[in-house]
Amino acid sequence: MRNMKYWKSMKTWAALAVVPLVLAVAAAATLPTDAPKTDRSAAASYAKNLSQAFRDAAQDVQDSVVLIKADPVMPVQWNDRGRMPKGEAPENPFEGTPFGNIPELRRFFEDMPQMPQSPHGGRSGIGSGVIIDAGGVILTNNHVVEGRNDITVRLHDGREFKATGVQTDPNTDLAILRIEGAKDLKPARLGDSDLLEVGDWVLALGHPFGLEGTLTSGIVSAKGRGIGMPARATFIQTDAAINPGNSGGPLINLDGEVVGINTAISSSNGGNQGVGFAIPVNLAKWVSGELMKDGVVQRAQLGVMIQPMTHELAAQFGLKAPEGVAVSDVMDNTPAAKAGLKAGDVILEYGGQKVSTPRELQEIVERSEIGAKHEVKIWRDGKQQTLHAVPRESNDQPAQSGETRLERSNPSRLENLGLEVETLTPEIAEQLNVNADHGVVISDVLSGSPADRAGLESGMVIVEAGRSPVKSVADLKKAVEEAKDGSVLLLVRSEQGSRFVVLKASE
Repeated sequence: MRNMKYWKSMKTWAALAVVPLVLAVAAAATLPTDAPKTDRSAAASYAKNLSQAFRDAAQDVQDSVVLIKADPVMPVQWNDRGRMPKGEAPENPFEGTPFGNIPELRRFFEDMPQMPQSPHGGRSGIGSGVIIDAGGVILTNNHVVEGRNDITVRLHDGREFKATGVQTDPNTDLAILRIEGAKDLKPARLGDSDLLEVGDWVLALGHPFGLEGTLTSGIVSAKGRGIGMPARATFIQTDAAINPGNSGGPLINLDGEVVGINTAISSSNGGNQGVGFAIPVNLAKWVSGELMKDGVVQRAQLGVMIQPMTHELAAQFGLKAPEGVAVSDVMDNTPAAKAGLKAGDVILEYGGQKVSTPRELQEIVERSEIGAKHEVKIWRDGKQQTLHAVPRESNDQPAQSGETRLERSNPSRLENLGLEVETLTPEIAEQLNVNADHGVVISDVLSGSPADRAGLESGMVIVEAGRSPVKSVADLKKAVEEAKDGSVLLLVRSEQGSRFVVLKASE
């Protein structure tokens, strides 16, 4: 494959790809050959109007989109074919994003043609960004600038500036950087990503593979995608083509407003396959505002462990349908504990906003004012109640994980559940690193059993069954025997925390 060379900054967006226009042309082609001219004219008029909408939206934003070039910290040597030697791939540009560990992406970057080298002999990284402040503030992805030296920003008109004041938030994979001395900068208009609906037209702008001034189009495929890392973001899914180099560029609506920051792709070959992801601009506005103000993002915290509601859990909690977020544990001496929240509560609203997923609640809480009182509506014991919480600044620490082997002593087998359990002792709790002073510990799970299908694993501790404490194997057996329809609500704990599980015994 020939080596790619970066093109000079394009002066026009005339050659931009506007794929969905084919749909309108195809619609016109499907008209009967003997269709009246007025019908064909109407189809052509529709296509032209759509094209004009794309053109207008792109022109509104194109001057705000920048190319970001950065040298790697460590130089990389290329082989004589102009490709990376196997096993010596540069840092994956998607490292730290939901797709940083996908093998297909890693192979894609190993086989990628050589890009221009930096003066230091390393491979230049390429990304995109969008101007959000006339004073020279640019919003992009953290993975575009993290661990990079000599970051250069090229404007749409070809001017280049060295970036200064890079500030990042790895938790959302967002970053801002600044350029000085640039005049006549045009900041993009930031829209409201909460107004987006599945099916809305969107356009992605950026510099995929270093091809400057590229526009692609598609629709919003889904909203609120929680796809792993980064830990503090849900995504807009789109089929607008997003490729390496698009990262940090804007996703815009037909009004020319930025509604997302293009971040990642899901791909089996490293290229676009119609599944791209963008960080909602409402989250990006809050994060960039925090970075501009304090240089760091200050997040509020309640101090609860939460999990999504299912139909099975809703039935156990007395709800007619799944709504809200279940509280599986409350940390001691936290705002949640002081507010009176308990394990088994269902949080329906926080600060006047309804919540339906753990990520949604997490985002709302984190953006709430630290030290201020916020109303929390919950479902408890078959009725709705209102509490008040005063969140504090988060001091999150990365969760520690690791396999712990449990030495079985005298386990009891529950055949209809597919479980082997034994009474928890202080020694076993310490060995498992589980915060529990009572319960029964799972020593084995039969493959394909009800316990296995419910997600129970060896090393978990069952502390409640049927909303009553479990202090012995006998307590668990009794709760299972008394359970209605054979379904019992369990509260289990592990090193990673607590969660509720609905377990249905086999007949």
